[in-house]
Amino acid sequence: MIKFLIKGIIRDRSRSLFPMLTVAAGSFIMVLAVGYIAGANNAFVESSAVFATGHVKIMTNAYARDIDLAPNELAVLGVDSLLSDLNKDYPSMLWSPRIKFGGLLDIPDEKGETRAQAIVAGFAVDLNSRDAEIMGIKEAIVQGAMPTAANEIIIAENLAEKLKVAVGDTATLVSSTMYGSLTMHNFRIAATVRFGITPMDRGAVIADLRDIQNALDMEDAAGEIFGFFPDLLYHYEEADQISSEFTAKQDSTDEFSLQMIPLADQNDLGTILNMMNSMSGILSSILIFAMSIVLWNAGLMGSLRRYGEIGLRLAIGESKGHVYTSMLGESVIIGVIGSMIGAVFGLLATFYLQVKGLDISSMTQNSAMMISNIIHAQIVPSCYYVGLIPGIIAPLLGSAIAGINIYKRRTAQLFKELEV
Repeated sequence: MIKFLIKGIIRDRSRSLFPMLTVAAGSFIMVLAVGYIAGANNAFVESSAVFATGHVKIMTNAYARDIDLAPNELAVLGVDSLLSDLNKDYPSMLWSPRIKFGGLLDIPDEKGETRAQAIVAGFAVDLNSRDAEIMGIKEAIVQGAMPTAANEIIIAENLAEKLKVAVGDTATLVSSTMYGSLTMHNFRIAATVRFGITPMDRGAVIADLRDIQNALDMEDAAGEIFGFFPDLLYHYEEADQISSEFTAKQDSTDEFSLQMIPLADQNDLGTILNMMNSMSGILSSILIFAMSIVLWNAGLMGSLRRYGEIGLRLAIGESKGHVYTSMLGESVIIGVIGSMIGAVFGLLATFYLQVKGLDISSMTQNSAMMISNIIHAQIVPSCYYVGLIPGIIAPLLGSAIAGINIYKRRTAQLFKELEV
C-alpha cells in the first residue's frame, strides 16, 4: 500500500508538490528558529554568568537585599579563608572573588585639572587568575595590553573615545570606601576593550582585585564571590543542590551571614530562561496551525480536482474509510519527505549562523541585558527532528479535515458524476 501511495505521489506531482514545499518551508523555519533560540539562550546564560551572576554567587544576606546598589559596606569579610574552605568543600568548582564599584572617572589635563569626567561601573577581578580568562579580557582588548603593574586599569573602548583618552594616560577614580568615606585613587590606563556586550561596552572599568581592595579599604573583602562549573556550562540541578547545601549551613538570622544563590534565581533569569525555552513549543504550535490552514485549503482543492478519482474508487467498491485512510497516508509520506528536505536546508542555515552569527547591535543599543551583540545559532540534537513535528501533524490535520467530504459522498450520485 505504501509503495502504491509513493508511486502516486511521484507520478502526480500536481497534488504533492505544493504541500511538500509548504511542509519543507515550515520545517526549515522550525529548525532554524530552534537553533537560533538555543544559541541566543546559551549566549544569554554565558554572558550573564561571566559578568553578572556566576553559575552560583555568594554574598551576605544584607548585600543580597540591596544587590542592585552593590553596597560594598555589606561585603563578605575573610575572603581568603572562605576561599580555602570553598575549595575544600567544593573542589570541582572555580571560585572567584569580585568587587563591583561605581564612581566618577576623572581625566586630568597637563596642569592636573579636570579635563573630562564620566560616571562608570567597575569590576574588580584577579587579573592573574582563571577569572580573567573566563571573562575573555585578553581577547577583547582593542588597544594596549593586560595590566602588569599595580594601579593599572582597563576601560571600555567607547568610554575611552568619549573621554578622549589613550593608553598610558592617567585617570582618577572618585568613589567611596567600604566605610563610607570619600576616596580618590590614581590609575594608569593599560588597555581598552570591546566585549560586544552593550552594558559592558558603554562604560565599564576593569581593575585588579588587589588594587580596588586597596583603593576602597576592602582588605581581605569582596562584595561577591562567583562560582563556576569547570566546563563553564550552567547545570540547573547541581547549582540548586550546591546552593541549598551551602545556605543551609549558615545562620539565616544574621544579616552578615552568607548565602549562595544559583544563576536562575538572580535578576529574574529563571523566568527569562523558561520563556526562551518555551518559545520552541509556541513557534511549533503557530506553524502547525498556519500550515494546517494552508494545507486544508490545498486538500480541499485537491479533493475537488480528484473528485472523479475518488468517485471511481468508491464506485468500484473501495470503502470510504479505506479512501480516507489512503489520503491520510499520502499526507504522512508528503510530510516526512517535506520535513526531511526542510530539515536539511534548516541545518545548513543554522550552521551558517553558528559560524557567522547575526548582528543584533541595533536592537541592544539601550539594553541593560548581558547578551552579546552578535548571536550565534547552535545546532542542538532537537534540530535533527523538531521539523518533523509540524511537518507531519500539519498535512495530516489538513488532509483529515479536507477528507471528511469523502463521507458525504452518496453512492447514488457516483455514476452521474462519472458520466460528467
